[in-house]
Amino acid sequence: MLELKGRTVRKAVDAAIGQSLLDIAIANNIDMGFSCTRGTCARCRCFIEQGADLLSEPTDAEFDRLGEDEISEGYRLGCQARIIAQGAVRAVNKTYF
Repeated sequence: MLELKGRTVRKAVDAAIGQSLLDIAIANNIDMGFSCTRGTCARCRCFIEQGADLLSEPTDAEFDRLGEDEISEGYRLGCQARIIAQGAVRAVNKTYF
């Protein structure tokens, strides 16, 4: 089960392995910010409150945009973080602006 919180909408939804957090948000009408879907705008920046180990490893785009410090604090880009295993994941969209 994946719980996503956008700007005003919070939903618990089923998530398929291989889907990105942003793709899941879009498919479920969760108002997560985004502009590019490539990892450059960072509007889909999320704080992973639970289940970070169920997500793919951070990508080069995430290291370039977020840096090691933010990633180690639990931040990911929703367009880059993909579900790799079933379990409980909780992510909150925390854009810079």
